[in-house]
Amino acid sequence: MKKLPLKFFNRETEQVAKDLIGCYLVNKTPEGKIIGKIVETEAYLQDDPSSHSFNGLTKRNSPMFSHPGTIYIYFTYGMHHCFNIATRKKGIGEAVLIRALEPIKGIELMKKRRNTDKVKSLCNGPAKLVQSLAISPNLNNTQINSSSLKILKPKNNKLRIKTSKRIGISRGSELPLRFCIENNEFVSKTTTK
Repeated sequence: MKKLPLKFFNRETEQVAKDLIGCYLVNKTPEGKIIGKIVETEAYLQDDPSSHSFNGLTKRNSPMFSHPGTIYIYFTYGMHHCFNIATRKKGIGEAVLIRALEPIKGIELMKKRRNTDKVKSLCNGPAKLVQSLAISPNLNNTQINSSSLKILKPKNNKLRIKTSKRIGISRGSELPLRFCIENNEFVSKTTTK
């Protein structure tokens, strides 16, 4: 498998979100390599009322407006971090949130970090996967594939991808900008739409 080139992210955000499904998120940690297959993403657009970039550029959301492939990690609910990757060209505040992974390698390390033996609960949410993979907030505003954190594209990526409304947000939730592998048991939450 090869690393995704940065030009992969310099496209329409919805397409990037779909194309990330089935790719592998890898983090090399001092304790060992952790790998998860991306099974769920959400797209956040600049004109989207739920996007951090909706009201313009700030110090917090500046990675969204940076070069495509820039990592955007934000702190939420006073206790969790979420991992995103900026898309489109510099100056357009858009990104893809990685919502869920299927654990592939380093599962025992993930269990230890999440303090659970339930494999389905290791990465079935954006904050959970950050914790399981030990994704450091220090990677915020750096380029994907330039540090311990990488995304690899599989040779064969033929999957049935389901599109639905987003979850866990109050504004813009009706927009069909959530993508996941259909019937995958590691997706964060099922929806009726």
